[in-house]
Amino acid sequence: MAKSALGHSENIDEAIEVLQQLGLKEYEARCFVGLSRLNTGTAKQLSEVTEVPRTRIYDAIRVLEVQGLVETQHSSPQQFRAVSLEEATETLRDQYDDRVERLHDALTTIDIVDLDDESPVQEVWSMSGRTAIENRTNDLIENAAEEVVLVVGDESLLTDDLVTTLNGIGDGVEIIIGALTPSLEDHVQTAVPGATTFISGLEWLHGEDTAEKDTAIGRLVLIDRSAFLVSSIMPESKEEQAIFGEGFGNGLVVIARRLMAQGLVTVRDPGQ
Repeated sequence: MAKSALGHSENIDEAIEVLQQLGLKEYEARCFVGLSRLNTGTAKQLSEVTEVPRTRIYDAIRVLEVQGLVETQHSSPQQFRAVSLEEATETLRDQYDDRVERLHDALTTIDIVDLDDESPVQEVWSMSGRTAIENRTNDLIENAAEEVVLVVGDESLLTDDLVTTLNGIGDGVEIIIGALTPSLEDHVQTAVPGATTFISGLEWLHGEDTAEKDTAIGRLVLIDRSAFLVSSIMPESKEEQAIFGEGFGNGLVVIARRLMAQGLVTVRDPGQ
């Protein structure tokens, strides 16, 4: 198979997979993608393009029509067409947002089971996935009352969302951000002008003395001297994993203070 044809097939498969993740069944996803490739099509033509049995085309089209993704011309034979990509994208986004909102409302109203267990004062949790870790980072920063200390070990983690969150912190919260290189520090100073910046003195963050196959540090976050998050980037998959600790006096937080103080150079130790 030619390279262009292979890539075309992969894009079709990916589109079908994503549509299924958004809630469509396989035949519905195949029909929508098939119609997206045609100006208009009959059930017979759509079946040939999608390999969906002709007897199942009509059921799939009815579902897609109800969802506002497909239009029908009642001719003989009937003709079908997909709505524009922009309209379909907006419709799917609205449906997804609505489901997330319904989930949120449902979960906030369910009863909490009290097992009478005493909650530990000091907690350490693990988590994975860049999106989840960035959301936790942003949440920690947004709830800071006094101080945010952040060391960015991978430039790709300084996202627009993180910059927006940092710039949205109240005036009473001090922001200290460590960078790996002078160029990254300049970037941070421009992006977050209210922050005090420094070049990280933590040599193991730079990766100069480690092999490429070794796990790299992603981000270090210390909030109000009581909550701490450290993440690592897996060398092959580039997946981000993290541990998160909170609770005054937490041993993990104490270690974080001392490690980060080594990189603060002219900036005061956040643990003092």
